[in-house]
Amino acid sequence: MTVLKAGEIDRYVANPPADGGVVLIFGPDTGLVSERAARLVKKASEGEDDPFNLIKIDAADISSDADRLIDEVLTVPLFGGRRIVWVKDAGGKNLNPALEPVLKLEDWQTLVVLEAGDIKKGVGLRKLVESHKRAVALPCYADNDRGIDQLIDDETREAGLTVTREARSALHSLLGGDRMASRGELKKLCLYALGKGRIESEDIEAIIGDASAFETSELIDAAASGNLGLLDHGLERLSEAGSKASVIANQALKHFQHLHRMRIDIDNGRNAQQVVDSQRPPIFFTRKASFTQQLRIWSLKDLERAMGILSEATRISRLNDPLGVPVLSEALLTLGRAARARNQRR
Repeated sequence: MTVLKAGEIDRYVANPPADGGVVLIFGPDTGLVSERAARLVKKASEGEDDPFNLIKIDAADISSDADRLIDEVLTVPLFGGRRIVWVKDAGGKNLNPALEPVLKLEDWQTLVVLEAGDIKKGVGLRKLVESHKRAVALPCYADNDRGIDQLIDDETREAGLTVTREARSALHSLLGGDRMASRGELKKLCLYALGKGRIESEDIEAIIGDASAFETSELIDAAASGNLGLLDHGLERLSEAGSKASVIANQALKHFQHLHRMRIDIDNGRNAQQVVDSQRPPIFFTRKASFTQQLRIWSLKDLERAMGILSEATRISRLNDPLGVPVLSEALLTLGRAARARNQRR
């Protein structure tokens, strides 16, 4: 069984095996899945100038013709070189009947890359791949704080820019749900700041914090503060924009986990303002007052209940995308009503 850990994945992608095998790249962060699949294919085909050796197939074509995959794997390149079969949307179809004959081969030189979404442990492709010695599974989860910092550093370094501490803090509150979306926002920000030498918080407000789009942080703050009018408006915009509910649910969960850690400090004798001011990376200055208010509203026990609600909303929205927006809306409205009731009692 080969399931790579987070610290091993980037090294594997940068140095893929020279022989054949199967690589399953999966997870809830579809942007990161696509990015890693593209990087792996590019690296594995490095120095190979025959376009016929890279075969891109949609999973639907394989599920309708189970022999298609093994035929592609066993095809010998006409002019030599390495053959790569890249299968898109592999998690949406039952590909086990097509993949099983490949994994039964004694030896093969083709690299098979399966690009999939979130797959439960112990089922489908994931179960088949994780139990085979010549197959590797690369899970892709939403970036944590370290991953976001690395992404910021990569993009700003490439653009020849630095970023202020407050700007970095603001980026932490806006990025992390989807790697491709996060990288796109950073590239846009770097292009805007090109020639300035440094990215300021004002640049983020001008580009990523565009007033035409309802910010996720504003939606989450509205729920945590009990601002039901603003929350209703944000949920309406969320539904109209077709935003990915699982990403927002995960960011809301991270926000309440952050509040929980801060609340522990307050219960140990520090006041809310001190706790807010001491956070590293620092909380973006426009959100400090809201954080302070939220910490006064929510007790440790209430925050634990809130995290349970958001954890369940995240799980459901990842497993069933059509249910994502209504489930997230209900979760945030529940928290918003609770926050409002507690705030009114103060």
